[in-house]
Amino acid sequence: MSDRSPVTGGETPSRPRGSLRTAVVWEVLKDALERRAKVAGTDVLDVLDTGGGTGSFAVPVARLGHRVTVVDPSPNALFALERRAAEAGVAERVRGVQGDIHGLFDVVERGGFDAVLCHGVLEYVDDPAQDVRNAVDALRPDGALSLLAAGLGGAVLARALAGHFNEARQALTDPEGRWGEGDPVPRRFTAGQLTDLAAGAGLRIGAVHGVRVFADLVPGSLVDTEPGALEALLKLEAAAAELPAFHAVATQLHVLGEKRD
Repeated sequence: MSDRSPVTGGETPSRPRGSLRTAVVWEVLKDALERRAKVAGTDVLDVLDTGGGTGSFAVPVARLGHRVTVVDPSPNALFALERRAAEAGVAERVRGVQGDIHGLFDVVERGGFDAVLCHGVLEYVDDPAQDVRNAVDALRPDGALSLLAAGLGGAVLARALAGHFNEARQALTDPEGRWGEGDPVPRRFTAGQLTDLAAGAGLRIGAVHGVRVFADLVPGSLVDTEPGALEALLKLEAAAAELPAFHAVATQLHVLGEKRD
């Protein structure tokens, strides 16, 4: 199956159905890497992917020609990353290291990267503020940081639409944005909370995006069977992503910024 995006025709980190989850972030990230490469005067950037797992973003970034270091605590994920990179023909540009963002500088160089990806990490760490600082400290001056984390509003909306009104209210009032003991996500963020973390760590905020604003609410059967539905939904997600009104109901929030000197 092709890795072409129905939105732009460029590569995406996942197959078309999965691209509903990744397309907005991928296009923003790809543009940020292009800008960073121009500023740095090089075609090859050093990119760090914290919690990068099996390489859903790392391998496509390596396909662009960049060197990628993936730090992840799971040996199984790193093994799958190695296999995935080899199958994609980019094994020489992808390096997996066992570790986590809390002890980041035990395994990678401080200030050694042009871009850092921190996707799906902050929800699960004990100290998000410190770990965002670690991500920023890993950057070279003016390096780019891509933060992706679970959004509070999307969880509240999803529980309410499923008829779980008490859980929706619980998520809305809980300090960590959790809807109950069975909630698999330890922490969720508002756009304001996520940008405050980034700015407090020394980041210039470039853009904030709502991710999966509609995708998780639309029946999968409709997207899979209705002609043109996937492409139309991807375009809708891209159009809504930067509009602040939709950040409050997005399943995920994405913040892109640059390290201040």
